[in-house]
This record gives sequence, C-alpha cells and structure tokens, in this order.
Amino acid sequence: MANSKGLTQSASHSLRGDTKGMKRLLPFLGPAFIAAVAYIDPGNYATNIAAGSKYGYTLLWVIFASNLMAALIQTMSAKLGIATGKNLAEVSHERFSKKTSIMLWIQAEIVIMATDLAEFIGAALGLYLLFDLPLITSAIIAAIGSFAILEIQRRGVRTLEAVITGMILVVVIAFGIQVFFAQPDASSVLSGLFTPKFENVDSILISAGMLGATVMPHAIYLHSALTQNRIVGKNDSERKKIFRFELVDVMIAMLIAGAINASMLIVAAALFHKNGLFVEDLDVAFNQFSVLLGPSVAIFFGIGLLSAGLSSSSVGTMTGDVVMQGFIKRRIPIYLRRIITMIPPLAIIMMGVNPSKALVMSQVVLSFGIAFALVPLIMFTSNKKIMGNLTNHRITTIIAWIVAILIICLNLFLLYSTLFG
Repeated sequence: MANSKGLTQSASHSLRGDTKGMKRLLPFLGPAFIAAVAYIDPGNYATNIAAGSKYGYTLLWVIFASNLMAALIQTMSAKLGIATGKNLAEVSHERFSKKTSIMLWIQAEIVIMATDLAEFIGAALGLYLLFDLPLITSAIIAAIGSFAILEIQRRGVRTLEAVITGMILVVVIAFGIQVFFAQPDASSVLSGLFTPKFENVDSILISAGMLGATVMPHAIYLHSALTQNRIVGKNDSERKKIFRFELVDVMIAMLIAGAINASMLIVAAALFHKNGLFVEDLDVAFNQFSVLLGPSVAIFFGIGLLSAGLSSSSVGTMTGDVVMQGFIKRRIPIYLRRIITMIPPLAIIMMGVNPSKALVMSQVVLSFGIAFALVPLIMFTSNKKIMGNLTNHRITTIIAWIVAILIICLNLFLLYSTLFG
C-alpha cells in the first residue's frame, strides 16, 4: 500500500509531537477499519440472527468474548507489519520452507474464496431483497459494484479508507435504527452480555459458528499488510509510537464491529425469539422485519447487508493479492483475481443453492483456516529477533496461545458437528 505525501507529512508531525489532541491520531486511523470489515460480513448476519432468534439474548456474551479475542489478534497483526515492514505472508515465506509456504498459500486462497463466497452472495442477496431482482441479476450488479470499489483503491489508501469507513457507517445506522424500533429489554441485554452460559449442545455449535464468523483468517493476513508500509518508523522509538496510535485505531474499529454484531443478535432476540420464530435464512429475516416492524425497517436491513457485502468483498480481493505475493512472490492483475473469485458464487447462485445455507457453509471453510494464520502470527510476534522492542509481553503471548487453542478447539468441534453430526 503506497503512502500519500500528505499522510506521511501529517504522521511525521504527530510523531514529533507538533500536532496535539485528536488531530494527532488522525493520520493513523484507517487500517483497522478496513480489516474490521471482515468482522461484519454477511456470514455474521446469518450466524448472529440464527443465534438471537433461537436462544434470545443468551449467547450475546459469545460476541463480546469473540470481539475481545479479535481485538487481540488484530493488534498483533498490525504490530507485525509496523515492526518488520513485512506482512504475515512475507514473514512466513522467510521463516518456513518453500513447501510449507506453498501449502500455506493454497489453504489461504481456499479460505479467501470461501470468504468471497459469503461476501458476494450477501451483496447479491441485499440487492435481491431491496429491489426484487432475480438473484443472478443481483449478483451481476454486485460484481460491477465490487469492481468500482477496486477502482477506488487505485486512487490512494486514504480514499479507500474513507469509502470503507463510510460503508461501515451505513451498516451502523441501519442496525441502530433496527435496534431502536425493536425495543430490546435492557436488563436481558446486560445479562446476556456478561453471563457466560450455554443452553444445550446445539447452542455450543452455534457459538462455534459465531466465533468462526467473527475471527477471520483473511483479516489476520491483511492487517499486517495495511500497516507494513503505510507509515514507516525510522527507529525503534518511532515504531513504538506508531503502534500506540494504531492500537487506538484497532480499539475503535473493533468496538464498532462488536456493536454491529451485538445489534444483529439483539434485534433477532427482541423480534424473532420473542415471537417464537427461529430464523436461519436472511430472506426470511427481511420479510419478518417487514411484517413485525414495517417495510422501511426491512429496507434498512437490506441496505446494511448490501453495504457489508460490497465492502467486505473488496477486502477479500485485497487479501488474495497480499497472500499470493507474500507466500510465493507472484502476482496476478487484481481485476483478473476478482473475476476468478466471482466464479464460485455465481455458479452457486445459478445452481439454485439456498444463499443462507451457502453462507453458513462458507463459515465452516473459514474455521478451517484460522489456525494456519493465527499460530504463525503468535510465533512471530513473540520472537524478539523478528519484532525487536515490539515483541509481545509474556502475558500477551500466554493469553494469545490460550485464545488460539480455544478458537481451534471450537472450530474443530464445528467442523466435526457439521460433517458428522
């Protein structure tokens, strides 16, 4: 990612202390917002709405815990880019054998294709619900929209960050309105948020799906790429200052992403669960919003889904470029990559596969790839030779490994239950 001259100058003023207050932070805001798009993609819609409609507010704490884990992981990814000037895939290429790098690249591409499937279908479904277009027509329009966002990327990193942030804001407004009209019970929300519990084995399974939809492997690869050359520290002191600023960026972005995910579940609990409805399909959710709250609220749901799908699809394409260049030192034109990754979702739509079911299956594939991104990330950020004065504190490393083991075990449970349950 190339730096603009204005961004570099603003960052230099902030690092020297010439700029005060919030203006000092502004040059460093952006990377986490692009990465955070992965945490509000259409796969989250499917799992969170299903959880809220079936178990009410009970699993709200899973979103809270998942978001804390995600914040830790994204912080380490951002730190790797700042400390090394390289992204996770590039460091993996240097540290692992050629054979291992190729295998990691292949699985990363599979994961990104699954990600793209969820995001592309979500955008198409948003258009289908809003305008009552045939799903294949909606998919073609979504494809055009995703190309438009890629073109924005060529205009510079700050322009892309502004557009992505704007699209996240659309999702925030959409769900804010839905929460307002749904009128959730405040005491139940607080109880669900801070009382960890499960109701049965199925609730554990859906919690694993929620976690798989929240902690995204492609976001782990991408965040290090977004910070590696954006603002380059000249020495250890500057790199430490940059990391502190980026830490604020991560906290703000993940707070917003967490609030959006929580609002998905809260709305489903307040409307669907309260009325005895178990909703798994997003088109059913859209129709029920219209019945229970009116067409205007349903439209906001569709707009949020469309915005989340389009913004996250561009992030998936960017990540594909990053992992290919990092692991095997090869690149293909980004527009060609976009065309290739659109083929599977278009094929699924043309075959008439239920879009919501396809979203859920994509989350299963995503869960398979988390360990391959997370384990190397912890290894590298805990290595002083690689990280210098930005090496993880011992307690950070311990917590990170606990989180990794928990995520991997839950995702293995999800895979087993999906394939053999």
